[in-house]
Amino acid sequence: MIFSSIVFLFRFLPVFCFLYFLAPGRLKNVVLFLGSLVFYAWGEPKNCLLLLFCICFDYVTALCMERAKGGRKVLFLVSLAFHIGLFCFFRYADAAVFGLETLMGVSLNTGSHPLPMGLPIYTLQALSYLIPVYRGECRASKNFLDYAAYISMFPQLVTGPVVEYREIQAQVALRKVTPADVSAGLKRFCVGLGKKVILADGLGQLWNEVFTLMQHSGQPSAMTAWLGLIAFSMQIYFEFSGFSDMAIGLGRTLGFRLPENFDHPYLSASVTEFFDRWFISLTKWFHTYIYEPLTGTGRGLGAKVGAILLIGLLMGAWYGSDWTFLIWGFWMAFTLLLEKVLFREKIPGFARPVGVLYTAAVVLFGWVFFAVKDVTQGIRFLSALCGVGKLIDRQALFLGREYFVLLVIGAVLCTPIFTDIQKKLETSGTGFGIALYRLCEKVIPPVLLLLSIAGIAGGTYHPFLLFHL
Repeated sequence: MIFSSIVFLFRFLPVFCFLYFLAPGRLKNVVLFLGSLVFYAWGEPKNCLLLLFCICFDYVTALCMERAKGGRKVLFLVSLAFHIGLFCFFRYADAAVFGLETLMGVSLNTGSHPLPMGLPIYTLQALSYLIPVYRGECRASKNFLDYAAYISMFPQLVTGPVVEYREIQAQVALRKVTPADVSAGLKRFCVGLGKKVILADGLGQLWNEVFTLMQHSGQPSAMTAWLGLIAFSMQIYFEFSGFSDMAIGLGRTLGFRLPENFDHPYLSASVTEFFDRWFISLTKWFHTYIYEPLTGTGRGLGAKVGAILLIGLLMGAWYGSDWTFLIWGFWMAFTLLLEKVLFREKIPGFARPVGVLYTAAVVLFGWVFFAVKDVTQGIRFLSALCGVGKLIDRQALFLGREYFVLLVIGAVLCTPIFTDIQKKLETSGTGFGIALYRLCEKVIPPVLLLLSIAGIAGGTYHPFLLFHL
């Protein structure tokens, strides 16, 4: 079940909200936990048992670590190996079996082991709980239900943002839901739903046409390739940020303040700034739990270089199992190193438009290996982008005319222009400005909701892009 589905919007969410707001005080966590299990089990009932086992394992392990006089390190290493091993098994088991079958020339008939929904998110969240408990920076939760509600919380279980236990511990234990929170949360949800259904799905159709053309007809023209890549870059942004908006909005409706996850990353003037704006909670997690420990006091340049390369590869592995994701991670880490090690202070001194263009080029070329299925396709697509072959053809002109309006709207909405206009109207101090702001605030979210429902009902099923990675 995903947020942009009829089942979620018209079956699960109304029933859940009715029970949640009816429940008093601490019973809200009971409803949240049980509702999250239903949400998770709707599409993957078997993996729901895995989630429950992980929750119980972490809860008991953390209590044992806190109370143990000796053996804390052993308990921590066991828990670390458990979570990393579990993730690696589901991420790479099928690829490893396929490699063995190819090498041995036989069929092992082991079946498939698809990655359980939400595993990348709750693995990081579980580690963000266990590591501080091991270090003594955080007390282990004495209330099983509080920890279970934190890990299984359906608004951000599948798509993020990644929320550290320390950030939300107090909210899980005690929170107050106000009408203002419900209103603001629902509006944010409608905006996120519109990003996903109207923009991401529409731009995804353009990318699919280009990708299908490349598979069936060979190398596309340069213009066709650029149209497809720009469409994919906006698709992935609007999907990830749209689902984050929906998660933050639902969390606000339930009384939680989840962290922001995207901040117009395509306006970044450096790769460093891009990662500060793209999937912010993921970047923060890797910086806190990988980069800082590896580059601690007294460690030199080599430690920083190694940490950045490692994080790039780990990020690639977190997103997907194919070699192309590791290439993406290495590419982004390599360009990040150029900024931090070679260029030092030169890049921040560039005129900002030059920095934005440079960063856009780095990010777009990186997205090629997110979008394609294998390295050979990626190289062929990169050569098309660079003008090897035709520069323009009829297919490119047709796609440009067909999707021109959607591409322009997507490009404009990648900037904060409407957010800035909204803030100026809200703080204008004039009757007309405030009236216009309130009108837009009340009209735009319902319109986006209606358009999104129409798109979901009338279109084909478009699951979250991350499920395909």
